[in-house]
Amino acid sequence: MALRLSGKFSSYLSQQLVLLPRFSATIINNLNQQEAVMRQTKTGILLANLGTPDAPTPEAVKRYLKQFLSDERVVDTSRLLWWPLLRGVILPLRAPRVAKLYQSIWQEGGSPLLVYSREQQQALAERLPDTPVALGMSYGSPSLESAVDELLANHVDHIVVLPLYPQYSCSTVAAVWDELARILARKRSIPGVSFIRDYADDNSYITALANSARASFAQHGEPDLLLLSYHGIPQRYADEGDDYPQRCRDTTRELVSALGLAPEKVMMTFQSRFGREPWLTPYTDETLKMLGEKGIGHIQVMCPGFAADCLETLEEIALQNREIFLEAGGKKYEYIPALNAAPEHIDMMLKLTAPYL
Repeated sequence: MALRLSGKFSSYLSQQLVLLPRFSATIINNLNQQEAVMRQTKTGILLANLGTPDAPTPEAVKRYLKQFLSDERVVDTSRLLWWPLLRGVILPLRAPRVAKLYQSIWQEGGSPLLVYSREQQQALAERLPDTPVALGMSYGSPSLESAVDELLANHVDHIVVLPLYPQYSCSTVAAVWDELARILARKRSIPGVSFIRDYADDNSYITALANSARASFAQHGEPDLLLLSYHGIPQRYADEGDDYPQRCRDTTRELVSALGLAPEKVMMTFQSRFGREPWLTPYTDETLKMLGEKGIGHIQVMCPGFAADCLETLEEIALQNREIFLEAGGKKYEYIPALNAAPEHIDMMLKLTAPYL
C-alpha cells in the first residue's frame, strides 16, 4: 500500500532533502579542518652540549668525570682495562686537581658553560616564541633526557637537535646521537627527529667568527699571528674514519678567507690532550712555547670549536697557555672569547634550525 503524504509535509520534506547535501558538506568540511589541525606538527629545538660539574668540588667533579670518561665514544679502551684505571687511579687523582681549576673560573650563576648555554637557550627562545627550546648536556645536568622530557611535556611531536659542536667528531656529536637513541628507545611514542650533524663551514657561523676576530683586532691591534686552537682527539680516531680533522681544516680555510689574512699569519693547533697515546698535532701548548722562543711578539688565540666558553677556554687557553707563551719570550697574548650568546651566534642557530621548523 502506498504511503500518502500531506501537501505541507511533502513540501517540507523536499526542502530538507535539498538542504541535506549542504549540511553533509559542512560536516565533512569541519572534519577535514579538524584533521588538518591534528596533522599540524609542533616542533621543538634541543640545544646539546657536553656538560659540566654541578659544583667546583672534588665530589661533584668526580661524579661528572666518571660519567664523561665512562662513555665509550670518549674513551674506547677495553672496559676490563679502563674501569680499574678510571676508578682506582684517574678519578681519585684528577678530580681534586680539576676542581681547583673550576674554582678559578666559577661564576655566580655556576659553571661558565652552563651560564652561557642557558643564555643561548633563552635568547633563541625569545626569537622563537612559539617554539619550545630546551637545553641538554651529554653528561651532568641538565641531562639530554630531561630536555627531551621537557619538550614532550610541551606536546612536541618533532624535535630538531642542534649539537653545539661546529665540527663533527665521534666523541661529541655521535655521543649525543647515541644518548638520544637510548632515551627514545624507552618511550612508547617517539617524536620525529631532525639531527644537525655539524656546521663547520656554514656561512653564518664563519661570519660570526670573523666579526668576533675583527672586533678583537680593533681592540688590541692586529696580531703577528692568529692561532686557531681546536679541541683534540686521539689520532687513532681520525685514522679509523672520524672526519673531525678535515672539518677543522674546513673552518680554518673559510675563516682565513673571510678575514683576508695571509696564510702565514694563521696557525691551526689542537689542545686538551688526555692520556699517553698520540693525539692530533700540532699541540697548542707546545706550539705557543715554540712561537715565543722564535720571537713572535703578539698572538691572539681563538677556539672556533667551542660554542660557549668553558674550562678548556677560560682556564687552559686564557690562563695556562698565556703563561706558556709569555714565559717563552712572547710579549702580548689575548684570548678571543667564544661566541656564547652573541646576537650573531643566535642568528646562526636560527638559520640552522629554520628549515625544520
